Amino acid sequence: MDTGKRKWVVFGVAVIAYAVAMMHRSSLGVAGLEAAEHFGTTPSIVSTFVVLQLATYALGQLPSGTLLDRLGPRVMLTFGSALMVAGQLMLGATDVLALAFVARFLVGLGDACIYISILSLIPRWFPPRFVPVLTQLTGMLSVVGQLMAIYALLPAIQTYGWQAGLTAAAMLGVVMVVAVYAVVRDAPSGVVVERPTEKLTQLHRGVLEVIRHPGTQLGFAIHFTSGFSMNAFVFMWGLPYLRSAQGLSQAAASALFTLISVAGMFIGPVVGMLTARHPLRRSNLALTVIWAGLLSWIVVLLLPGPAPLWLLVVLVLALAAGGPGTAVGFDYPRTMLPPTRMGVANGIVISGAFLGATVTILLIGTILEFMSGGATEYTFQQYRVALSVQIPLYLAGLVAIYVTRTRLRRRMAADGVIVPPWRDAIGRRWRNRRHL
Repeated sequence: MDTGKRKWVVFGVAVIAYAVAMMHRSSLGVAGLEAAEHFGTTPSIVSTFVVLQLATYALGQLPSGTLLDRLGPRVMLTFGSALMVAGQLMLGATDVLALAFVARFLVGLGDACIYISILSLIPRWFPPRFVPVLTQLTGMLSVVGQLMAIYALLPAIQTYGWQAGLTAAAMLGVVMVVAVYAVVRDAPSGVVVERPTEKLTQLHRGVLEVIRHPGTQLGFAIHFTSGFSMNAFVFMWGLPYLRSAQGLSQAAASALFTLISVAGMFIGPVVGMLTARHPLRRSNLALTVIWAGLLSWIVVLLLPGPAPLWLLVVLVLALAAGGPGTAVGFDYPRTMLPPTRMGVANGIVISGAFLGATVTILLIGTILEFMSGGATEYTFQQYRVALSVQIPLYLAGLVAIYVTRTRLRRRMAADGVIVPPWRDAIGRRWRNRRHL
């Protein structure tokens, strides 16, 4: 097979593996109420499963990125997929809470190896101009995994039982372990891949260098602020909130979840193309997405009662844009750090939204548990108060973006790269069009 065709096969298998990982990752988000019934506990306790999984995912990014730079994406994709299979099998086979926590730890640890490996794989197989679009395409296609969780895994659990549903999901994961190992390669034949040369005892120096770079910091801040609310919504509190607080049927709530996935499939490529065409303005693109999410939540949470369906659709669309918005953060390390540091840098960036989601899910669950006195059902007002904790997190993220962007632009200016004011940029574009 020639390289032109082979790169698409490698990319396709990697993306399918990511979609299956998304199904595993989202399983408790769509089956939170069923999990509470299975383990004989409350939804807020089930939320701690997700907190552990996301915290493991976020904290596992740095070691995963370090190993990725040394071992390559093929090994890490295979290893991560296998860990997620083990976690889902264990979760399906137990009704003991302690073992369920171990299972979600394995899912989170395996998940930490998947997307970061694909981010490393794409620049090795494709020209730079394709990288932002393919990064968005990866996220766009991975939402198939969320749809599988909603329309295949959840009905399977409800129809055939907890163990049968999760075991079937794990078997699909086994297929992907074999496919990844058999098909994916780190780079085209004949291409020499650079690896870090420092000794393990000096590893911390390179990591600290990446952390201190303002491009990494800005990427982290963008990823955090764009994605924490969407992740908290998708992975845990979205369906319970829509069903219990907003009074929607399971079919209507699932339809809104589907809208998140479908809208992301259309928004992602647009964000990718704009990022590639306007690299000096990519932070403004992310800020537009972030402000849309923040303002949508403010309007919904200010209402004294359930929101009209059209407003919930607006909220869901704003959250859907948050996924493509997070991918803008990866473009900073890619264009500003050496290739041998991409794994570590992307690991730091990708931890942003998931650390934010971990904190958000934990805070929401804690507030609901406190306000309800341990009840298994929560009221509209309790959800309204609990979900309001997202507002200060949005504001903190926005401050971080503006501060780190200023630092990065100063560094760019010192290197001779000036970001012109909007008025000058628009004026120049207008003058160029008049001369055509």
